[in-house]
Amino acid sequence: MNLSPAESYARSKSRAKYPKTKKFAESFPFELDQFQLDACYALEAGKGVLVAAPTGAGKTIVGEFAVDLVINSGGKCFYTTPIKALSNQKFQELTLKYGDNKIGLLTGDTSINSEAQIVVMTTEVLRNMIYANSSTIADLKYVVMDEVHFLADKFRGAVWEEILIHLSEKVQIISLSATVSNAEEFGEWLQTVRGDTEVIVSEVRPVPLYQHVLFGNRLLDLFGENQKLNSELTRLERESYRQIRGTWRGKPKGPRVLSRPEIVEKLDRAGLLPAITFIFSRNNCDAAVRQCLAAGVRLTNSEERKEIRAVIGKNLKNLGEEDLVLLGYYEWADALERGIASHHAGLLPAFKVTVEELFQRGIIKAVFATETLALGINMPAKTVVLERLSKWNGEAHVAISPGEYTQLTGRAGRRGIDIEGNAVILWNNDLDSSSVGGLASTRTYPLKSSFKPTYNMSINLISQLGTNRARTSLESSLAQFQADKAVVGLARQIRKNEVARDDLYRQVQCHLGDFLQYASIREGIKKLETHGRRGKKKRHEIEEEIANLRKQQRAHSCHACPERETHARLTERAQRLQREIDALSERIESRTNVIARRFDRIKLILEKLGYIENDLISKTGRLLAKIYGETDLLIAESIQAGVFNNLMPADLVSVISACIYESRNEEAAKIPKGDIQVALAAISKIYGKIHEIEIDLNLEPMRAPDFGFCWAAHKWASGNSLTSILKGNDITVGDFVRSMKQIIDLLRQLRAAAPELSELTDQALSKIDRGVIAYAGALV
Repeated sequence: MNLSPAESYARSKSRAKYPKTKKFAESFPFELDQFQLDACYALEAGKGVLVAAPTGAGKTIVGEFAVDLVINSGGKCFYTTPIKALSNQKFQELTLKYGDNKIGLLTGDTSINSEAQIVVMTTEVLRNMIYANSSTIADLKYVVMDEVHFLADKFRGAVWEEILIHLSEKVQIISLSATVSNAEEFGEWLQTVRGDTEVIVSEVRPVPLYQHVLFGNRLLDLFGENQKLNSELTRLERESYRQIRGTWRGKPKGPRVLSRPEIVEKLDRAGLLPAITFIFSRNNCDAAVRQCLAAGVRLTNSEERKEIRAVIGKNLKNLGEEDLVLLGYYEWADALERGIASHHAGLLPAFKVTVEELFQRGIIKAVFATETLALGINMPAKTVVLERLSKWNGEAHVAISPGEYTQLTGRAGRRGIDIEGNAVILWNNDLDSSSVGGLASTRTYPLKSSFKPTYNMSINLISQLGTNRARTSLESSLAQFQADKAVVGLARQIRKNEVARDDLYRQVQCHLGDFLQYASIREGIKKLETHGRRGKKKRHEIEEEIANLRKQQRAHSCHACPERETHARLTERAQRLQREIDALSERIESRTNVIARRFDRIKLILEKLGYIENDLISKTGRLLAKIYGETDLLIAESIQAGVFNNLMPADLVSVISACIYESRNEEAAKIPKGDIQVALAAISKIYGKIHEIEIDLNLEPMRAPDFGFCWAAHKWASGNSLTSILKGNDITVGDFVRSMKQIIDLLRQLRAAAPELSELTDQALSKIDRGVIAYAGALV
């Protein structure tokens, strides 16, 4: 890096001022980027920092500096991540660097060295600690919030804001975010709720990204000189479109799209492997692997295959032989040995961990993945391929956003390995290179809060702060901050409209009398005539009212004004402006105190159901405070109603699955008979009662219980094998394991919230935490 004398002097002066940063920076075999140094300087100066930079830019180095400060100066540091896989990955990295005794891990189902100086955890774990007033937080100096842009997540985003709002102000927050266009706004909010916070934005990718379109068999640059669309690509597109629209019976005449195996082999010949191909379908990811196997694709040598077999043996040694066929193990292992794999949420965790490890080693060369791989797991590739630029969102096929495009293609280019990264878009007849160019070059990815109070959040805040302070704390959320900023613009428009309206009213002042009064009579006649046409009143009644108004109109002094019609037109314009003002005022009302109003409605429900009495948390309120999740109130009400009291352990597992599961299709649920059906009927009745209250208070309803996993959960808790449960069932092994882990988490919450159920919950836990489920929890 060539620096000017002035830059060299400024940098050396900064390093002298910040000795801890200087020592930390010297521990790396490469020179840190300026944005990394600036963030470390701010941290050493006692400030919080928000670092927004592209994927792979090295943001986590700033988080590791907080770890380094604690190791050398005492205190504690929590390193939070949005998903368990990331927590596991970061735990392994920090353990290798600092040793087993310094680093701990907490992910809900895994607890290792939890009182260590540095603890890696999921954000939910820290949120729960704050609400429980955990003593573990006492010596906390730093919290790293990796992937903080997750606070925009519809379902889990609120957790990030809860931490940022309620964590003690003495704790320095290191917020690490993907590139967002409103980083300054986010930083301004952090400054408001956390105190002195420095915003550091870098838009420089450490490895430059080149965009390509695979047009038939030709790999063409998307952009030419001066970032304009490649003229050769647009020429070929025009020719293809002419053929499509010609006299060939409407059949597309563009180039033949290469098959997935052909694409992999082309990338291999071009030296563009390893590659991740993003396919927005689990089934199609697995199908792509099968297609490559059928085509005989082989991307590994004998030494690599030997290493692959060793990793497979290490990671899957605890799997039962009887489950291997069901899991598709032999085909999966064969694909891995050829350097090919899929990666998605439907896979067994052990399979995913193995794929990630081998890909990071550079032995797996072609991975077909859903977009979940783009959520922060450290799996960069030389090339990223996008088969389509649209995906199914659960309701319709929608175009991916510029932010999603950046997140996906951000995986291309391995720092320290590649001199460039490559993004390849597959051309098809539905693709328009100009829209692709717009997607690839857009730099507006605003971070929007999804924060809203829940029953559990509200009860915890009232318990700790009291109603008034709880309400005030919620008003400091990013959601309200952004709503208030929008209100400023709306209020400005109202003031502008009011000035214009008042000016018009001045122009219609009539020397003969009150023209506004005269205009209101005209308006009344107009409305009655409209009612007559629409048949809203009887004809003779309307004609009688119109006649009376016309009489008043003719008798009014302004009726004789020579400028009457001019004044009337100006009045109509003024009235239109007034209607706009009224509409804008309604929009302001809907945004002002929107978070606090939701909190007020939730509090009314909690009071109605007995969780709050005389502004104090009742015994049942303390129960609700320990239940986290989308169906928190439903579970608390079910406990109070004794729904779980007389169930057998396997029955309990089946019943509570309804509170965590969300079906991927609308097939009729298979429900075990007997006590389970009775309990589910009771839960449905309780849900109906809550739903009715929520609708009456105009509150967004809680999601309904889902019985789609009851049968599978009961079979597993009854000791059946994984093979017998999944055979002929649409549930994937990955979904099965994830749902069972969620049930385990909920059972632990039940045990903490309702001690009278502890024996039952312990028995249920012992029945389900076995086999692949226990093994999945042990993977770190």
